[in-house]
Amino acid sequence: MATDRRVHATLECTQCKRRNYITSKNRHNNRERIELKKYCRWCSGHTPHKESR
Repeated sequence: MATDRRVHATLECTQCKRRNYITSKNRHNNRERIELKKYCRWCSGHTPHKESR
């Protein structure tokens, strides 16, 4: 029952729109979509990645 709070979130690059990363987030604490700065190998640099649905 405790694992229901953590869900998988797919991160998508905001520049090239490729889905590069899968992470988990706590749905109870973070209701909105997360945004992290991650490395994109297709853009060859660190770009903002937003959670996609």
